[in-house]
Amino acid sequence: MGMRVLVTGNLGFIGSHLVPRLIEQGHEVFGLERYVTGRYTQFARDVTTLYADITDFHSTRQAVAESRPDILIHLAAISANSYAYNHPHEVLNTNYLGTVNLAEACMRELPSFQHFLYAGSSEEYGSNPNPPFTEESQVLPHSPYAVAKVASDLYLRYLYRAYGFPATVLRNFNTYGRKDNKHFAVEKVVTQALQGNEIHMGDPTPVRDFMYVDDHVDAYLTVMAQREKALGEVFNFCTGIPTTIARLMGLVVELTGFEGKMFWKTIPTRPLDIKVLVGNATKAQTTLGWKAKYELSEGLKRTIEFWRNK
Repeated sequence: MGMRVLVTGNLGFIGSHLVPRLIEQGHEVFGLERYVTGRYTQFARDVTTLYADITDFHSTRQAVAESRPDILIHLAAISANSYAYNHPHEVLNTNYLGTVNLAEACMRELPSFQHFLYAGSSEEYGSNPNPPFTEESQVLPHSPYAVAKVASDLYLRYLYRAYGFPATVLRNFNTYGRKDNKHFAVEKVVTQALQGNEIHMGDPTPVRDFMYVDDHVDAYLTVMAQREKALGEVFNFCTGIPTTIARLMGLVVELTGFEGKMFWKTIPTRPLDIKVLVGNATKAQTTLGWKAKYELSEGLKRTIEFWRNK
C-alpha cells in the first residue's frame, strides 16, 4: 500500500534517482524545496512541491503539517566538503539544525508518523585509522560537513531513545553515477577522459569504497521495506571493496580508450584529507538483506555510457 513520502533534496543527485522509484512503488511523493526564482522541477507532474527553508523551524513545521507524511527521507544538505571548510556556519546551520528542525516538526505535528530516514555519510569516520569501518567504529569527523552529519546522527538517535522517534541513519559511502555534476572523483575522471586530451587529478593514493547510484537508491527502498528492523539503527551502505584513485583512473582510461596525457597533483588537497575510507556492510546484509549489486567496472560502464551520450 502506498505511503505519503516527503523527500528533502528531491532535486539532488540521490533524490532525482530515488523519487521515480518511489512513484513506481505507488507512493504519494512530496518534495520539499527552498524557493529559488526561475527554478522548475523535473518532477512537476508526479510530485507535490512544498517550499520551506529547513533552517527556519516555522516554515519547516508548516510544510510538514501540510504534507502529513508517513515517511520522511531527508537527503537535503550542502554536500561539497571543499565548500564547507570556508563556510562552516552555513553548513552547520543547514545540515545540522535543518535536520533537528525536520525531526522536531515530525514529532510535534504528526501523531502517527512512521519513519525518518536520514542520509548520514561515510565522512563521519574521517581519519579513523582502522578500516574497513563498521557502524561501531569511532567517528572522527574531519570537516564541518562531517561534524554536522555526526551531530545529526546523534540527535536522531537521542530522539529515538528518549521518545521512540522512528529514525534510521544510512551511512552511505562514495556514490557515483551523477548525470550533471562533474566535481566528484568518478565524474571528473570520466568527463575528462571522454573529452580526450588531458586528465588532471589530485593525489593518486587515497583509497575509497565506490558505490553505484542504483545500489544507493536500493538502500533507501530496503530500509523502508524493513522498517521494523531498521528503527533506531545506523547502517553502512557500501561495497566493502577498496579502490585507489589511481586504480579508478586506470579503469576509466581502459573503458573509454583514452590515449591523452594524465597529470596528478594538479588539484589542491583538503586541509585534512582522508587517506582510506572503506566500509563494512555486514550489518545491512544480515539485518536487512541488502547487498551492493554493481561491481565498479559495471557501474563505470553505465556512467561512461551516459556521459558519452550526453
